[in-house]
Amino acid sequence: MLEVESLTLHQCLQKFFGFDSFKGQQEEIITSLLAKKDTFVIMPTGGGKSLCYQLPALVSEGTAIIISPLIALMKNQVDALRNFGNEEGIAHFLNSSLSKMEILKVKKDITDGKTKLLYVAPESLTKQENVAFFNEIKISFFAIDEAHCISEWGHDFRPEYRRLRPIIEEIGTVPIIALTATATPKVQQDIQKNLGMSDANVYKSSFNRSNLYYEVRPKQNAIKEIIKYVKTQAGKSGIIYCLSRKKVEELAETLRVNGVKAQAYHAGLEAKERATTQDAFLMEDIDVIVATIAFGMGIDKPDVRFVIHHDIPKSLEGYYQETGRGGRDGGEGNLLTFYSYDDIIKLEKFMKGKPVAEQEIGKQLLHETVSYAETASCRRKFLLHYFGEEFDEKDCNGMCDNCRNPKQKFEGMEDVELVLEAVSDVKEKFKTKDIINVLMGNVTATVKSYKHNDLECFGKGAEDNKNEKYWNAVIRQALVSGLLAKDVESYGTLKLTKEGKSFMKKPYSMMITKDHDYEGTEGDDDDMSSGGGNKAGSGSDPILFGALKDLLKQTAHKLKLPPYVIFQELSLEEMAINYPIKMDELVNITGVGQGKAQKFGKPFLDLIAKYVEENEIDRPLDMVVKSIVNKSGLKVYIIQSIDRKLPLEDVAGAKGLSLADLITEIESIVSSGTKVNIAYYINDILDDDKQQEALQYFKESESDSIQEALKELGEEEYSEEEMRLMRIKFMSEFGN
Repeated sequence: MLEVESLTLHQCLQKFFGFDSFKGQQEEIITSLLAKKDTFVIMPTGGGKSLCYQLPALVSEGTAIIISPLIALMKNQVDALRNFGNEEGIAHFLNSSLSKMEILKVKKDITDGKTKLLYVAPESLTKQENVAFFNEIKISFFAIDEAHCISEWGHDFRPEYRRLRPIIEEIGTVPIIALTATATPKVQQDIQKNLGMSDANVYKSSFNRSNLYYEVRPKQNAIKEIIKYVKTQAGKSGIIYCLSRKKVEELAETLRVNGVKAQAYHAGLEAKERATTQDAFLMEDIDVIVATIAFGMGIDKPDVRFVIHHDIPKSLEGYYQETGRGGRDGGEGNLLTFYSYDDIIKLEKFMKGKPVAEQEIGKQLLHETVSYAETASCRRKFLLHYFGEEFDEKDCNGMCDNCRNPKQKFEGMEDVELVLEAVSDVKEKFKTKDIINVLMGNVTATVKSYKHNDLECFGKGAEDNKNEKYWNAVIRQALVSGLLAKDVESYGTLKLTKEGKSFMKKPYSMMITKDHDYEGTEGDDDDMSSGGGNKAGSGSDPILFGALKDLLKQTAHKLKLPPYVIFQELSLEEMAINYPIKMDELVNITGVGQGKAQKFGKPFLDLIAKYVEENEIDRPLDMVVKSIVNKSGLKVYIIQSIDRKLPLEDVAGAKGLSLADLITEIESIVSSGTKVNIAYYINDILDDDKQQEALQYFKESESDSIQEALKELGEEEYSEEEMRLMRIKFMSEFGN
């Protein structure tokens, strides 16, 4: 047993944890729990939440039950606690990873009075044999970690968390401490209600982490941008989050190919592999973890220097918690997020098929994330406002991209007034999109049925070329300024606040910032077969782009080929961003590859080299980003199968693909400059005349669009798949 009776709290803190003083509200929280009061703690990552239940557990009689959602988190904390004392039995975890013998050992240590903290998963707590065992032992208190999992409005909702209260009551009445690093006022209310803790002592720390730098970039060439960024952070620890396991593995592999010590981490890996990766990261044998959101909860690594989101998270709570893993020691913490509105559309599609209420909540949370990503005002102020905290943006001190590089502001008093009038005129019963429809004069079904087109403000916002995006920014800034509030119970209905009503009576100057536009950005999906590309933008050098375009036309004319066969505009645009002047740099430009670089590249490289020299351009460092050779071996398998003249249906079937998906893969191979000969397959499905007609069309056409080809040659004559196969044949014969 621990000799603690005669020690003060400060002496216990020094004895077990080696600290001289408590941090923030830790001492008050511990005193509340030791006085047997229900206690609710909202404290950002890095604030020292764990100590708030670990210290009371060590000094109390009996065993504290810590309910925690992740096995990795439990292991990490148990290992740390065992280091504080000589007794290994001081802390244990009870979950599905243990054998029967290990479970018996845990239970014996508890009944012998050795164990002060027992970590359990919510699923383990609900097992009847465990409930019976807990009824026989002395429990000091229950600690519910990651308590936001209780709320449907929280970012990591888990239904089993909502069953905790009745089980705790079945075991006996002891104090409860609930802890979370992220809770909006709505989530806070939800947690207290569900746990029956309405009379709890509540301790809420500021969500502001002044050492963290927030930045959102358009998602263009994200993988290349990430690699360049990570290369500038040599020797520093970082986490990169992706939404899909496939992207996690691809990105980790690409980082390794480019000389970065990186590993993948996701729930699909063996538990042993996950544990090894986690330990290697903690021991600094690897610098970067590429992970799905499963990684990092409770991982006690204080010196994570950057957190990158390849994909925008589903909610701002999720974003705050994941970014909160950076700079927990108070040192440098750079938070970089890549954002494209296309990702939001994908996330909305994932919600289809879920219950309507769940979809509504999900959409509302996504809307908040979009607002954060697209805002041009202080990101820190926006984030803290979301968590119910007031903040003066002057105190940001340039620690977000918008404050560091402020956008132009303009007087918005009249526009804010118009928005507030519209909210008032529709009786405060409608959401942002409905208010915008009223202002823009859009006659939607809602507008018609509620006769909003008869309102005086209807269509008033369509003047002076103002669009939906503009009004979205005005509404957002009225929310952040506290003139409007969102009623989350009714999924985002806009209400006038007391301040908003005062503003309507006596308007005052209000500066508005125009939001960023992320509509046109694109992710880095691997399908390079879509023709046309987009026009020079996204940071490309317009003069160089124009010169490359002229050279492409001249080359195409000389070779009697459509320009897209040589290089697509997307490739030219990338050349005008990265200025490749060597063959191995050109090979890594999207849609080029070895074949095209060798066949067409030299005049383009000469042009770029001359332009760089004449204009004294500093080229991006480490321009060459190596891509993964034969992504997962699929491309090599396809090329070898075509060389062996296997039927394409058999090739697709062997890899679990549809024929359309296989054609997409072949298009990707061909558009990178590799020659494939599928004549053997086409000869079986199309006669010579049809083949010649299609080849002639592609030879003379300015576009490689399949739809245009079908329109021109007749949809009854060719199927879409046949036309795509003919385009592959044409590109292979004439371009590669």
